Amino acid sequence: MAKLSKARLHEILSARFSQGFKKLSDIPDPALLHDGLKSARRIATAMKNNEKIYIVGDYDVDGVTSTALMVEFFKAIGYPVEATIPNRFLDGYGVSEKIIDRIEADLVITVDNGINAFGAADACKKRGIDLIITDHHTPSSELPAAFAIIDPQLSVCNYPFKAICGAQVAWLLMALVKKEIGSSVDLSQFLDLLCLAIVADVMPLNDINRTLVQQGLKRMGSSLRPCMVIIRDMLGKNTLSAEDIAFQIAPRINSAGRMEDASIALAFLTAQSDQEAYKQYQLLDQLNQIRKSTEAEATEEAIMQVHPSDNIIVVANQGWHEGVVGIVASRLVQRFGKPSIVLSIENAMAKGSARSIGEISIYELIKAQSHLLARFGGHKMAAGLGLRKENIAEFKEALNKAAASIADEDYLPQEEILGEITSSAIDFELLDLLEEFEPYGEANPRPRFLASQAQIVSVRRLGQAKEHAKIELRLEENDSITHDLIYFRCSDELKAGQNISCSYTLNKNVFNGRTSIQLMLDKVIFK
Repeated sequence: MAKLSKARLHEILSARFSQGFKKLSDIPDPALLHDGLKSARRIATAMKNNEKIYIVGDYDVDGVTSTALMVEFFKAIGYPVEATIPNRFLDGYGVSEKIIDRIEADLVITVDNGINAFGAADACKKRGIDLIITDHHTPSSELPAAFAIIDPQLSVCNYPFKAICGAQVAWLLMALVKKEIGSSVDLSQFLDLLCLAIVADVMPLNDINRTLVQQGLKRMGSSLRPCMVIIRDMLGKNTLSAEDIAFQIAPRINSAGRMEDASIALAFLTAQSDQEAYKQYQLLDQLNQIRKSTEAEATEEAIMQVHPSDNIIVVANQGWHEGVVGIVASRLVQRFGKPSIVLSIENAMAKGSARSIGEISIYELIKAQSHLLARFGGHKMAAGLGLRKENIAEFKEALNKAAASIADEDYLPQEEILGEITSSAIDFELLDLLEEFEPYGEANPRPRFLASQAQIVSVRRLGQAKEHAKIELRLEENDSITHDLIYFRCSDELKAGQNISCSYTLNKNVFNGRTSIQLMLDKVIFK
């Protein structure tokens, strides 16, 4: 295999952005959203008539952030609103009749949910409440009888960039409301929150999303919003990355809705003082620790249930915590390379989450078995569902029968190893080249390189339990240069003199004022 030059690497990465990098001014006109103007005018009328507006969110990061965005926007324009986020365990997902029954409002606006809220829409009609649904999930063939529905996935929606999260839909609606009421509020002040939702909801980091995340990360680094001050303080960083959001911030915010109640996360994002934000952050951190141990236990049990011949993994158990089944499904996908569905059984019902891989739409597979389900919703790579316990076996069999016609290549992860680079090419110039195409994430994965038969010079164990390893690596035979390879959760017995083949990414490490380049192990291919 020919070694990858910097020039060739630049060509490969540039091809991901064949239409060039976008600017904020390239954001498509929000008025192209179906029912966008209709919704903005209804909200403006509600404000004019002093009507009571209620926001209903969702318990994941996108849903909580969407809710926070709406709350902060109305605060900025000086109009009082109330907001609620359903409790996963008591209320279930999204706006429901149960939610509508307990609130007093003239106008209800959903964020990041509602596209399948038929019961809630009917309940609103009975009570004379106007319901505006803002969502980004895939709609069914029928739609709820709401006053207005904003969802870029609707076939009648002309918004040109469809791959946006719930918080983006809410933010675009804010822009229409701002114009309708003649407000001068600066919507760029919300880019820090918006960036958090885009990355956490695994939106593709290309087109306009790349620009929004890029600008949002800058704002996160300087924002005086109390939650952002505490995030920087607790992570010990002034400059944040998309990976910081994905692996450090999002799991903590998600833990509230998974383990207890998402109102804790909402209180953190909308905190008015650093002290209040710190208090909520501590709660989130504690819940995240509980989530980790609960998830690890459930993952071990789920692995034991997996049948190696299944194309679609479906596992279920009475004792699994409903709040971690989505993460367990992701762990199974990573381990087995197959779409996975993990169900938590309580009494006669099973509720769970699905995660996919490659080009396989788990939503379409589940939708085809809707006659066996009590509810379902989601998109290509992730979905939620509920069904009766006695239907699980038939559901699993039907899914695997349908998956028999899926081509093998559709199971391949979209990330690829770009190639080998010479040891001497690993320098700060290369890091500068890689930084040009940040932020990395969905649809713009961080470049992965191959180390083939590299020699281990030394191994040093790190961490309280010595669970990590810092490996001094010689990439090429007789090379005088060595590089540090960081291997997190290293369960392999490694020693000096061994050879290892692996994929890795590159990372700039700053410690005690010294900047160095580290290789971050992705996967061990052969040793």
